[in-house]
Amino acid sequence: MEINHELLLTKIKAAKKGSQSAFNYLLDTFWDNVYGFQLKKTGNAYESEDITIQTFSKAFNKIHTFDEDYSFSTWLIAISKNIHVDMLRKQKSSIRSRTTSDENDKVYRIADETPSIEDKLISEQHLAQLLTDIKQLKPHYQEVINLRYFQEKSYKEIAQSLDEPMNNVKVKLLRAKKLLAEIIEARKSV
Repeated sequence: MEINHELLLTKIKAAKKGSQSAFNYLLDTFWDNVYGFQLKKTGNAYESEDITIQTFSKAFNKIHTFDEDYSFSTWLIAISKNIHVDMLRKQKSSIRSRTTSDENDKVYRIADETPSIEDKLISEQHLAQLLTDIKQLKPHYQEVINLRYFQEKSYKEIAQSLDEPMNNVKVKLLRAKKLLAEIIEARKSV
């Protein structure tokens, strides 16, 4: 896929300022690259998806450190490689220790300015049909949609409930909404 370099730089700069649509653009544009890379490395779709979510979460946390003189795609792949290596080390050590750093304690905000197309599509659906559509998602996406939209939990509450960092929850929710919107659109076009 050919990426317009000027548009990409504009979106990166907007993301550094907290633009939700810029984060959505970066997620949509580079998801398949990172996921495909991890799928080749792990051979496991669930593990690849989890690493990809963590990659975007970390990248969005550290977006302010990205140097525009370098390739954004390469930067994401490097983050993804490091996450995978860390995961392998944790599996090998088999010692589960929980440590927190100052960075984990900070709350990073991705501004939720206006409803996205996915949000509008979700709100337009009848509940029964919506539930049927949601059941087509993978279980971890169903869970995050349920917690956010049906139980009306905050990102912080969802993060505590799932025992995951808040930014992982945000990225997972972005991805779940996009996939759900695709399911709804596919059904509407039939």
